[in-house]
Amino acid sequence: MTRALVVCAHGTDNPQGQAVVRSIVAQVARRRPDLTVREAYVDVQQPELPQVVNELAAHHDSVVVVPLLLSSGFHTEVDVAQAVAAHPHAHAAPALGPHALLAKVLVDRLVDAGATLDASVVLAVAGSSRAAGATDAERMRELLAERWAGTVALGYLSARQPSVADAVRVVAAEHGGDPSEVVVASYLIGPGFFHDRLGGLGARVSAPLGDDPRLAELVLRRFEGVFEGVDS
Repeated sequence: MTRALVVCAHGTDNPQGQAVVRSIVAQVARRRPDLTVREAYVDVQQPELPQVVNELAAHHDSVVVVPLLLSSGFHTEVDVAQAVAAHPHAHAAPALGPHALLAKVLVDRLVDAGATLDASVVLAVAGSSRAAGATDAERMRELLAERWAGTVALGYLSARQPSVADAVRVVAAEHGGDPSEVVVASYLIGPGFFHDRLGGLGARVSAPLGDDPRLAELVLRRFEGVFEGVDS
C-alpha cells in the first residue's frame, strides 16, 4: 500500500514562520521514509491544499491530511474537509491541538522566556468563530494549567473575547496592575502576523512552539490515528 501524508499549514508571508513549517515537514519525512510527505497551505502560500490532495490521490492508495493547526475551526471544518471529500481514499486527521504534548512544549517555552512555574500566564490563541475552536482553546488552557502552578488565563488574538490585551490587564490587576508580572504564552506554530501582535503589551512573551520535535511526533500520531480509528 502506498500512503501519503499532507502536512497542511495555514500559510504566512513571514520567512521565519515559513522555515518553521518546512522544518516540521522535513522532520516528519525523515521519521517516516516509507511515506510520501508533502506540505500544503490553506492561505497565503503555495501549493494549495486541494491541488496537493488531487495530485497525491491519483497515485496513492491513501492520502491523509494532518492540519498543522492548533485547534478546530473554519480551516479544518471547511477547507480540509472539502479537500478530502472528493476522494474516497483521502482522509482528514484532527488538528494538532489540544494535546498534552503541546502543553509540555508551552511549559518549556515559558521557562525559556524566564518565567517561574508560579508566574501568572495568559495563553494567547489565534481564535476562531467556530464553537469547536473555543472548546479546543479552553481545553488547551486546562492542559497547560495542569502543568503550571500559577494562574493560566485565556486570551484571543481574533474572533473571540477576551482579547489577549484584556486578559493581560485582568491578570495584571492581581499584581497591582503591572503587566510585566504577566507572561504571555504564544500558542502559535511560528513567527508571523499574530505573534507580532503580542508585542507592546508590557508583558513578557514566550517564543512560538516552533519546530520542536514533539510537533513532528504529534503530526505522525494524528496520521496513524486515522488508520487506528482513535484520536491520538
